Amino acid sequence: MSKRLEDFMSSNKDEFDELEPRADIWNNIAKELDAWHEGQQMPKKREAKTFSLAFVLKVAASVIVVMGLGFGLYLKNQKAAGGVDLADINPTYAKQQVHYASVIEGQRTRLKLVAKFDPQLYKEFNAELIKMDANYKKLNIDLATSPNQERVLRAMIRNLQIQTEVLNQQLSVIEQFNQSKKDQQHENKDI
Repeated sequence: MSKRLEDFMSSNKDEFDELEPRADIWNNIAKELDAWHEGQQMPKKREAKTFSLAFVLKVAASVIVVMGLGFGLYLKNQKAAGGVDLADINPTYAKQQVHYASVIEGQRTRLKLVAKFDPQLYKEFNAELIKMDANYKKLNIDLATSPNQERVLRAMIRNLQIQTEVLNQQLSVIEQFNQSKKDQQHENKDI
């Protein structure tokens, strides 16, 4: 031992001797030894579970492989879903696409409010939008393999324009319908 540790232990010996074992500890040890000599099983202590380094490395390697495969599939799906950057084809069309997509999203949100009051009307309106959206998705898939990408992109923009016009008409019909209801209620009150 180092000199400093020995000096510390000798100068603090009284503090080390302060704690004493329980009085019955020797009795318990004697009972366990007697039981062991008689062939009885000693009470088993709970063993701590330990893992070997090889096991831990195998688990880590399998986690890395699974994560790598998942990331690879994610990248593959991302390329399939939108593998072409619209701004590379035509930046103006790319801006229009973003603009129309945001307008359509806002209009669809307004249209969803109709579902609460008139589910049948919403169902009819939404059926048309689903068809147009399916056409847009098909064009988006065709964009990656098309030799004339700008033409396909123009068709996509036109599809979004038509969706916007249809949504505007649908919302206009709903507003006219609501206005006619209000007018009828006012007429009934006046009578």
